[in-house]
Amino acid sequence: MAFLHRLGSLLRASWPWLRIPFWLVMGLLFGFLLPYTLILNARLQDRFNDLVFAVPTRVYARPLLLEPGRAMSPAALELELTFAGYTADGAGKVQGSYSKNGTRFIINSRGYAGPDGGELAHRLRVSLANGQVASVVDDASGKPIKAIHLDPARIATFYGAEQEERRIVRLENVPPLLVQGLQAVEDRDFNHHIGLDFSAIARAMFANLRAGHTVQGGSTLTQQLVRNLFLDRSQNYLRKVNEALLSLLMEAHYSKHRILEAYVNEVFLGQQGNQAVHGFAAGAEFFFGRRMEELRPQEIALLIGLVKGPSYYDPRRYPDRALQRRNLVLQQFNQTGLLDDAATKAVQATPLGIADNAQLPHNRFPAFMQLVRSQVQADFDEDALRNGSLSIFTTLDPAAQLYTEQAILTTTKALGKRGAASQAAAVVTDTTDGSVLAVVGSREPGEQGFNRALDARRSIGSLVKPFVYLVALSQPSKWSLASTLQDEPINMRQPDGSMWTPQNDDHEIHGQVPMLDALVHSWNLATVNLGLQVGLPRIKGFLESFGLQDVNPSPSLLLGAVDLSPLQVAQMYEYIAADGHALPLVSVRGVMDNKGQAIKRYDVKPGEGEYQAPTRLIRWAMQQVVNSGTAAAIGNSSLGSLHAAGKTGTSDSQRDSWFAGFTGEHLAVVWMGRDDNKPTGLYGATGSMRVWQELFRKLPTQPLAAQPGEGLDMTWVNTQTGKRTEPTCEGARQFPFIDGYVPEEEQGCFWQQFKGMFGGGDNSQPPAQPPVPSNPTD
Repeated sequence: MAFLHRLGSLLRASWPWLRIPFWLVMGLLFGFLLPYTLILNARLQDRFNDLVFAVPTRVYARPLLLEPGRAMSPAALELELTFAGYTADGAGKVQGSYSKNGTRFIINSRGYAGPDGGELAHRLRVSLANGQVASVVDDASGKPIKAIHLDPARIATFYGAEQEERRIVRLENVPPLLVQGLQAVEDRDFNHHIGLDFSAIARAMFANLRAGHTVQGGSTLTQQLVRNLFLDRSQNYLRKVNEALLSLLMEAHYSKHRILEAYVNEVFLGQQGNQAVHGFAAGAEFFFGRRMEELRPQEIALLIGLVKGPSYYDPRRYPDRALQRRNLVLQQFNQTGLLDDAATKAVQATPLGIADNAQLPHNRFPAFMQLVRSQVQADFDEDALRNGSLSIFTTLDPAAQLYTEQAILTTTKALGKRGAASQAAAVVTDTTDGSVLAVVGSREPGEQGFNRALDARRSIGSLVKPFVYLVALSQPSKWSLASTLQDEPINMRQPDGSMWTPQNDDHEIHGQVPMLDALVHSWNLATVNLGLQVGLPRIKGFLESFGLQDVNPSPSLLLGAVDLSPLQVAQMYEYIAADGHALPLVSVRGVMDNKGQAIKRYDVKPGEGEYQAPTRLIRWAMQQVVNSGTAAAIGNSSLGSLHAAGKTGTSDSQRDSWFAGFTGEHLAVVWMGRDDNKPTGLYGATGSMRVWQELFRKLPTQPLAAQPGEGLDMTWVNTQTGKRTEPTCEGARQFPFIDGYVPEEEQGCFWQQFKGMFGGGDNSQPPAQPPVPSNPTD
């Protein structure tokens, strides 16, 4: 009591001198420091909560199907594996790796969960032969596998309305060695301090004083996270005060688990162009081309070592520094008991193992992703995409996408000035189910901005003609491919009083021609005469059945005076490629929630094929376009074995170059033109068709059947009379007819053969088909 009495007396005596400093301190505390701390606290909680809980919606390509008989080349398979993050380790020993020996692969798949079930991890032996998968064998059991899917590549990330590329992981999914090693190297007392480690600060000050310069830091993981989230790199007292306050507040609000999880996702590890590499998951892909869960001890040590100085220890620019730093970290692993002596010595002897072409996929396919977003936004709002932790499984085929981009670049470069002045777009689909496999919206891969594949509306020219002929052939009692059309001049007065006088591209008049020849050689006058007989309202109605609006039923419609996007054209040609089935084009197959449950499936249920037989006639006719018509350059090349069907298209004054062609598995629609709508100097056959050829030289695909198909009957007829005849008769040509509509009348050629006996020539062989124009156009 005496002590307290003396202390009180001392304070009363000193108060006149202490009261001013006291009130100054109290004023500073309550007038500035407390409000300032509250402001920092609010800022901290907003930023930290966004970081921790902003688990994005992840977007994936389609899983790669491997089954015997499926079209596949070694180059395409390796491209698919590389794009999905598989690394070539020479043996395929760890998940996410593969080895290649000619046409034989060993693939150690990861397994995945998808809307259609997914797959378990397997070690596979895959053999390729003759352009297809020869066998798939389970390496563990030696048993053949009928079909299996590889885990799909992650291609993008949605953060609500924003699309960006990040890798956010939960701490429980981080390799234990990374979590423990990070603390061993950067903050061994992490689990015990309050955000500031005063003992570490004291040790650092003593070490720095002894060395005469900064050799050791005393910052905690919490302080490092604060710097990454809030502060710049300046060295001043205000920044240090902010760092200390924010660190204390962070530790007060959040558990060690959440702080460490945020650190693992936010730590800065390098730079890819103007894109920062944040987080160990992103670092794993950027440096090693692998998922973080698949990293080996030496790779984990390098990533942890980069924390100290991502630029100084950049393994691509300064491999010697990086190797020295990595081995030092491995030694610290050993000192803290994370690695034993033998393991430490073994991994320190390994090379850095940096993947040459590893990088972060940064909005790699904006044109395709625009289509994906338009589909999912019909069912999921921005809040669901931002906070739902969804997984979207798309239909993207990485090989088709990348090969299409390469084909456009190669072709435009080869075309010189004409190519340099032109833009391009393309859509590739699966002919069997309407899946959109690739979308390219610009000649420059990955270019953001105007998406010509979806948003450009351009005159389609002769691409409309197969649909004009299809409407006619849907009346088999009246029309067939052998029917005679009039390829004669046309003069029609238009509503404004002017005359419409279309011409053929070759400026010739061909007279009476079979319908097949008119389509194969894309003769305008014969097409217009046919369309007028069929009726413009019928053709307009058929085109509008594909979802087109405001189709102008003027005669110029018959020559392609309708403006469509490449995606719309692909939707129309999918009908022919899919054997007359109405397949909607889809870019998303399913969506899963954060528990791995499928919450939305986009199943395609094709309608009944109403015009299957006429459609097969058109498909066969389009195969003749490739064999001997305006697209004969395909049939005369190494691609002839695909028996592809195709159609060239050129708009007025060569402003637009089009080609639509399909095999037994893939449909590709390509457009080339100028954004200012000036002439390109390119026909369909000299521009877009060359892109198509370049694509299918690389893209594995099944050939189209060369035969006309079920429900059609191949018959020899005399094109002059329309009657059935013998193959050896003069003027005889073979055409497919719909069953039940083969010409009933038959015409022999006895007198032709009789004359031949007296020097009339050898008629033992059927006459040759019409010659192919030297420069086919449309």
